[in-house]
Amino acid sequence: MRRARISYLESYHHVMNRGIRGERIFPDDRARIYFLDTMEEKLQNLKMRAFAYCLMDNHYHLILQNSSGRLSEFMKQLNGQYGIYYRKRKGGKGYVFQNRFKSTLIQEDKYLKMAILYVFLNPVRGGVVKLPWEYRWSSIREYYTGENSLFVDNRFVEELFEERDDLERQLVEWSGSDLPIRHTRHGDILGEDRFIREAIKKFDRRKSKGRSHKMRQDDYQFKSALQVIGEFEDKRGVKIEGINLDSQQGKALRGELLVMLKDEAGLTYSQVIEYPLFQSLKYASLGQLYKRTKEKMKERR
Repeated sequence: MRRARISYLESYHHVMNRGIRGERIFPDDRARIYFLDTMEEKLQNLKMRAFAYCLMDNHYHLILQNSSGRLSEFMKQLNGQYGIYYRKRKGGKGYVFQNRFKSTLIQEDKYLKMAILYVFLNPVRGGVVKLPWEYRWSSIREYYTGENSLFVDNRFVEELFEERDDLERQLVEWSGSDLPIRHTRHGDILGEDRFIREAIKKFDRRKSKGRSHKMRQDDYQFKSALQVIGEFEDKRGVKIEGINLDSQQGKALRGELLVMLKDEAGLTYSQVIEYPLFQSLKYASLGQLYKRTKEKMKERR
C-alpha cells in the first residue's frame, strides 16, 4: 500500500524526481524550456509557490510551498504533461520518471535555506560546473536582479538570505555538505524534533478532519466556485443560466468562465462539467477549450 506523504497547507517541500533507470530526461535546451514553461503554467493554475529549481540531465529539484494544499496534483500534472512531451519526442513506451516524486518536508528559516543551497549546489556536486552561478538551468541567476521572476518567488529568497554576499558566502560554506534529513514513518523531514512532532500532528489532523473551508484568501488561495461565478456575472453583466450557447458570444463566455473556474477556483474538469453550462460538452474537449480560450485571452492583453 502506498504511504501518504506528510504535507499540509502552506508546508515547505524539497521535491525531486529522476528519470526511470537513470534515463536522460532533459536531452537538450528545448526540453528544459518546455519543462519550465509547463512548471510556470501549473504553478499559476494550481496556486503553488516555488522558491528554487535545478534541472540536471536525468533528474530535477524543486523547492515549493504547498500554498494551495494541492502539491500532489501539481506534481502529477507537471510530471504527466512533461512525460507525454518526452515520449512524443524520444519515442518508446512506459514511465518516464522512476516514481511519483520524492518529497522532503522542510522546517522554515535555516532549514529552508539549507534546502535552497543544496539545490543550487547540485550542478557542482555533479561535476558539471565549478561554481553554481555558472549553471544555466537553475534559478540561481533569478535573485538580486531588481525584477520579479516568472518561475520563483525570488523576493522571498532574497529576504531569506538578506544580501547576495550572504548567499555567496553560504554557498561556499555549504559546498560538500549534505542535508541532515530525518526519516520518519510519515516520510523524510528536514527539521528539529519539535517541528517534526508538530508537523505530524498537523498531518494527522488534516487526514482526520479534512481541509478547512475557512482559509484566508491571498494570492496563493483559491476562491470558491460560487464567488468566481458571481464575479464573472458582475463583470459580464449576465447570469450564466441566460448565456445563449447557440451564439459565438455565448460560447466565448462559456470558455472564459471555464478558465476562471480552473485558474481562480481550482476546479478540475470533472467538477466543471457538472455545471449545466458545460454539460453539453464532452469531457475530452474541455482541455482544448481551456487552452484555446487562454490563448485568446493572452492575445487581448
